[in-house]
Amino acid sequence: MSQPNTEAELQAELSAAVVPAVEAPPLRKASASYLTLMSLANFGVSMAFIVPLSYSLSVRISQLAPGHEEVLGYVAGTAQFISIAASPLIGVWSDRFRSRLGRRTPFMFGGALIGLLGLLIIALAPNVILVGAGWVVGLSGWSAAGQAILNLQADRIPEEQRGKISALSGLSAQIAPVLGIGIAYAVSSSTLLVFMVPALVGLVFLVLFPLFKREGSSAGLVHNGAVSVKALLASYVFSPRKYPDFAWNWLGRFIFFMGLYFNTTFGTFFYAQRLGLPVKEVAGTVAIIGMLGVVSASAGALIGGFLSDRLRRRKLFTFIGALLFVGGGITEAFAHSFVTLVIGALLMQAAIALFGAVDGAIVFAVLPDRAQAGRYLAVVGFSQRIPSAIAPLIAPLIIVLGANGAEKNYTALYLAGATLALIGSLCIVLKVKSVR
Repeated sequence: MSQPNTEAELQAELSAAVVPAVEAPPLRKASASYLTLMSLANFGVSMAFIVPLSYSLSVRISQLAPGHEEVLGYVAGTAQFISIAASPLIGVWSDRFRSRLGRRTPFMFGGALIGLLGLLIIALAPNVILVGAGWVVGLSGWSAAGQAILNLQADRIPEEQRGKISALSGLSAQIAPVLGIGIAYAVSSSTLLVFMVPALVGLVFLVLFPLFKREGSSAGLVHNGAVSVKALLASYVFSPRKYPDFAWNWLGRFIFFMGLYFNTTFGTFFYAQRLGLPVKEVAGTVAIIGMLGVVSASAGALIGGFLSDRLRRRKLFTFIGALLFVGGGITEAFAHSFVTLVIGALLMQAAIALFGAVDGAIVFAVLPDRAQAGRYLAVVGFSQRIPSAIAPLIAPLIIVLGANGAEKNYTALYLAGATLALIGSLCIVLKVKSVR
């Protein structure tokens, strides 16, 4: 092997040897307009994929398989498992993606287009098999777009603003389904419009962010796009011993979101049973409850995110959020009137927004490597997405326990969800040491 002939050549060789495959962009305080457009992009993605989960899929399944509401759990769970399996690969690809548009922007645009295609398939599907296939495509696309926005938060937002952006993103995710379901209800006479109109509105909000706040070329950040099979497989896991805070926060999120999805997956059918309404007529009730809950969610997210930034304390607020969730879950478990359902929903929406805003900031604080945000945030996503896949499969078993004829046992389901949420928050509060 030839040796370097000059000192300059030696220095160049040594510099090349220590340059990482991917570098993290510098953190600078983001402008108010940047935070606003990023939050609106998250709003758009949330509207596009949460509306089907909260309403549209239930209506479509009730049309194609009336009386078999458990099919919703199987469709939602299967799509989540497939999307989960692909997310670390997409994360690694995003981390190492070279383009003039940057590392994350191409995944916003591409994911949104794939998501739209999936929803179109569902709207036109003649049977539940094709509905399931369409949701696999749709969820995978919108998840990739949403993950790209989250990756940009890790790339660009400094510690002192992470509570704020987590609060604004969480708030947008709370408001989007409410408005989206209202839009879907307004066009409920057409199955095609029920799926496509909220998604197209969401797409408009999404594209504003990369159009007005360009990410910039990723050529200066990505020095080596090659990745081995071993590295791809390693992207699915991490070392709890090496990164204990990351591990405990992951576990706490996993348990909390398992409880959350117990209490939300069958929300449409739950309200229909407790209020004695046909499933298709529940959209108005869900929209009213959701709109009343916007104020509650706003307070939870903004208080949690902004106040935790100011006080530099995160864990206290995650625990408060869990306690509110428990209160809301117990209230809804025993609710049989519109007023009681509203009270429970207000508590739960405040709890979800508060917990999400503060724990989102904790996630960024405990990331093992910010340069590989796509990879590690995909792993963080497991803590939310695996429960969203498992809970719809377990929940049908819970709601038939002690069921009285056609009346499902939603009381047991909501109590189980509240218990899990409390346990999850305690994992974070007691075990994550590097965050106050």
